[in-house]
Amino acid sequence: MIPANIAVNIDKNEVRKYIEKRLDEEVREAFLLIDLKKMSELLCMSERHITEELLHDPRVKVCEVRKNRKRWWFYKPVLEAIETVVSEW
Repeated sequence: MIPANIAVNIDKNEVRKYIEKRLDEEVREAFLLIDLKKMSELLCMSERHITEELLHDPRVKVCEVRKNRKRWWFYKPVLEAIETVVSEW
């Protein structure tokens, strides 16, 4: 029997990117609430732009939770609301 030689080229950077992407997707599923800073990260928009353009919309405001001066938003509903608002631009 002739032994088979198999050569596999693995790009470590691509593997790392894939693993980070999958981990990021899994972490996002675990979010319940997000704050303005995290929303800014996820949307790639400045906090000021989000505040001026999105947070005053009634569809986004419904997802808001307040305690004292702190504000959070329910993750899945606010992303759906933002997607709706942005698609109207």
